[in-house]
Amino acid sequence: MRPFSNLADKLGFEAEMPWLQRITARTVFGLLSETAEKFPDNNALSFQLRSGVKDPAETLTWRQLQGKVAQVANMLRRLGVGERDAVAYLLPNCNEAVLTFLGGCTAGIVNPVNPLLEAEQIASILRETNAKVLVTLRAFPKTDLPQRVDEAIALAPNIKTVLEVDLKRYMHPPLSWIVPLIRPKFARTHAAKVLDFNAELAKEKTSLEFKESREDRFCAYFHTGGTTGMPKVARHRASGIIYNGWCGHDVLFNEKTVMICPLPMFHVFAAYPVLMNCIAAGSHMVMPTPQGYRGEGVYENFWKLVERWKVTFIITVPAAISKLMQNKVDADVSTLQYALSGSAPLAVELFNRFETATGIKILEGYGMTEATCLVSINPPMGENKIGSVGIPFPYTEVRILHCSTDGSILKECGVDEVGEICISSPGVSPGMTYTEEDKNKGLYAGGVYLRSGDLGRIDRDGYIWITGRAKDLIIRGGHNIDPAMIEEALAKHPAVAMVGAIGQPDAEAGEMPCAYVELVRGAVATSDELLEFAVEHVGERAAVPKYVEIVGELPKTAVGKILKNELRKSAIGRVFGQALYAGGLHAQVDHVFEDKKRGLVAVLVKTGDCEDQGVVDALGAFTVGWEWKGA
Repeated sequence: MRPFSNLADKLGFEAEMPWLQRITARTVFGLLSETAEKFPDNNALSFQLRSGVKDPAETLTWRQLQGKVAQVANMLRRLGVGERDAVAYLLPNCNEAVLTFLGGCTAGIVNPVNPLLEAEQIASILRETNAKVLVTLRAFPKTDLPQRVDEAIALAPNIKTVLEVDLKRYMHPPLSWIVPLIRPKFARTHAAKVLDFNAELAKEKTSLEFKESREDRFCAYFHTGGTTGMPKVARHRASGIIYNGWCGHDVLFNEKTVMICPLPMFHVFAAYPVLMNCIAAGSHMVMPTPQGYRGEGVYENFWKLVERWKVTFIITVPAAISKLMQNKVDADVSTLQYALSGSAPLAVELFNRFETATGIKILEGYGMTEATCLVSINPPMGENKIGSVGIPFPYTEVRILHCSTDGSILKECGVDEVGEICISSPGVSPGMTYTEEDKNKGLYAGGVYLRSGDLGRIDRDGYIWITGRAKDLIIRGGHNIDPAMIEEALAKHPAVAMVGAIGQPDAEAGEMPCAYVELVRGAVATSDELLEFAVEHVGERAAVPKYVEIVGELPKTAVGKILKNELRKSAIGRVFGQALYAGGLHAQVDHVFEDKKRGLVAVLVKTGDCEDQGVVDALGAFTVGWEWKGA
């Protein structure tokens, strides 16, 4: 590791040598093999089915992990997966998810899919990637994933083989005796061949039976957040995946690092900044429960798990930090060095509460699926500017631009001037990001810089500040939700004329979906009725709005486009007003305005005696800023 504390350090990395001269591995398996050679008996990967601090866990060393990944790759080749064929997986967190990810991108193109999606969305992704093989969960208590997968495969006949993972193997008596008795039963409706993952794995040798190509090929497909029809699928090259591992290895992690990762393996955050960094550095990755942070008892036992595994780095998102702060730090966490947070903006007050409770600071960063994840981070050895997403990693260039719809650059912004964040890096493949070619049109500024859709600025020290979104995605706890999904579902109601869906502020998830509805003239409907309709018709559970408000007329532009920022202002006023009232505070929201540097800001007025600290306590966990009127 070497110092990475400011923009000069970043530029120093780049001046020493070109990016490709820094690495010797050209494939993911090649990188894994280098690490297995260096640290064969070090712990590489651990998974525990349950969250208790004494519950059993399965740990693989680097030598064992390399051997099992080779077995997976050999198995997939035997099942007909070539280097340009996709193998999908729908799995909760478990060691098999990691093995499938690494073996999949070694044998062909790995395609992780969110197991929380509905069957039609799953099917659309499987058809778009033309996956031949699917790895998923065998029927298991307390999950309907196998049933949804069955329905999805029936809609995606390109899937020829299904490999099932049985979580029962992680159990011990008497629980392991009970599972066969309560395992859900259902009749399969698809024609794919079904095999047992671990039984097939056992047939393979622990060294690769084929020679890897050194071509810098696409070897991963990751879908973006939920959309109205088929989620967009982004393509990732081997070089970009390896770059993500190099970024952390060179500036943060080494073979003594232990990272606890309760984030899902279908998401780029877990797959690249965590897993690939561990592979590059020889670090130990720990996964508690199949559901990660959502697993039973994880929040309650989290600090004891940190003590159990002697964790040095926490991998988290703002929604999880908020919930962690509701539990006392009741264990020895002296091994901790940093927490890494991404996926959504972090509230300043939440940052401060975490640092006070744990004694460590959060390094907030920025990434996106289309860029093979990593873009920037608050430098670990430098100034941590709370609210910013730090400076770009070495070999990543960020420009703030104004662009036309076709990607032509109209203007480059100066210091602290707001525009669209545009990115060039080893993780960016100009013109070839999405599998659906039409989606790539206008995506690149000047044909080179990936347009993020996020609005931001860069300060004099090179730190990036996100001020808003050019696109209208709702980010719920790091999960991207397309508002069109909500709008089209509610528009099916006969009483609804027009819908505007936005993300309203939420103290835990950052944003929660909500909808403002204009009714057909003369029609009658209630908010409760529309909420029930949304539950039935919105295709993704996480996208179901938590609040629906009926308005006389939605704010619109002269050409009839809904002014969503006006809806956001309304939602901020409502949510902040409720929080102030709930805190018994004599204050209210006077208005909300848009600041060029800070984004939307709530202006408060006092209605009686009111201490600032009380307002900080009530509003500090929200990412939206506030100020007193006249301040």
